[in-house]
Amino acid sequence: MRTVHVALGNRSYEIEIGQGLLPHVGAKIHALLPRAATVAVVTDSHVGPLYADTLCRGLEAAGVRAPLLTFAAGEESKNLTTLGRLYEGLAAAGVTRSDAVVALGGGVTGDMAGLAAATFLRGIDFVQVPTSLLAAVDSSVGGKVAVDLPCGKNLVGAFLQPKAVYMDTDLLRTLPARFLHDGMAEVIKYGCIFDADLFADLGRLSSDGELLAAAEDIIERCCAHKARVVEEDERETGRRMLLNFGHTLGHAVEKAFHYETYSHGEAVGIGMVLLTRRTEALGLTEPGTADRIAALLHQYSLPTEVRLAQDDFLRTIALDKKKRGDALTLVVLRAIGDSFLHRVAFRELPAYLPEEERHDPV
Repeated sequence: MRTVHVALGNRSYEIEIGQGLLPHVGAKIHALLPRAATVAVVTDSHVGPLYADTLCRGLEAAGVRAPLLTFAAGEESKNLTTLGRLYEGLAAAGVTRSDAVVALGGGVTGDMAGLAAATFLRGIDFVQVPTSLLAAVDSSVGGKVAVDLPCGKNLVGAFLQPKAVYMDTDLLRTLPARFLHDGMAEVIKYGCIFDADLFADLGRLSSDGELLAAAEDIIERCCAHKARVVEEDERETGRRMLLNFGHTLGHAVEKAFHYETYSHGEAVGIGMVLLTRRTEALGLTEPGTADRIAALLHQYSLPTEVRLAQDDFLRTIALDKKKRGDALTLVVLRAIGDSFLHRVAFRELPAYLPEEERHDPV
């Protein structure tokens, strides 16, 4: 068992990482939240049939009611309509202010369940049980919860730190290869912005079997980086924005293809490469950095290019949460492991975007 502590005063919590953890999570939640007579388990239609029974039985064995709320899997469910149904389910289950919600799933589930917990009855306790690599290394930690609007991603949200995060690395073994690799885009991101040694280590893994064997170490390293950033800048007004490397262009790619063609991690990988090619050309980034990122993404079968017009990027970026007035903060690399925040006037943004329709999908 590995543990990462997130030190946020009275909102502090532990991230537990290990094999075979899921059957014990119910007892752990009861010990952590003894006043919670009901813990509503929120999951999706893919994860629920695999793991919900184990979690619910563990809660019930600890004397806790565990109503199960399931929504259709996929980014397209991450909206206000699904959120409304979760509220109705929590109300029907008799959840009270002393009870809690647990998110069992990937990033979409964590966001949906977290925003429901942040707002139902003006806020109840929340626990994360991530089942994907992407959720384990990134979205389950730090307290950002949100849903999408038709005009953009994560535009309605809140900050709600979980009471705990429990990561059973055995659950990664049932991920389809595409979604195991999807999470690797966020892992590679940590190497790009903070940790050149991690970036190099990822290049030495030669198979998915080696990746899964190293999962505990990889997750711990990524979570430790994120914990330190969140402790310094919980509300994302400064340094925490570095965690958005690749996301500004990546969110535009997701939206342009209606969240159907590229997963979140795939889009972020594309965003990292496209932006870095431009910042190299502008003299902000060490030459060859984009090619190094692209090569590592290709190692994990992730795309690095896309055919998309500048106007498609600009329409989505105009709604980016990092925009302040007529300027946007981009995350730029000096080199692998060395990143900085770069404020750009919106009128100057085309210089940081790929030329129109230059790239074909890989």
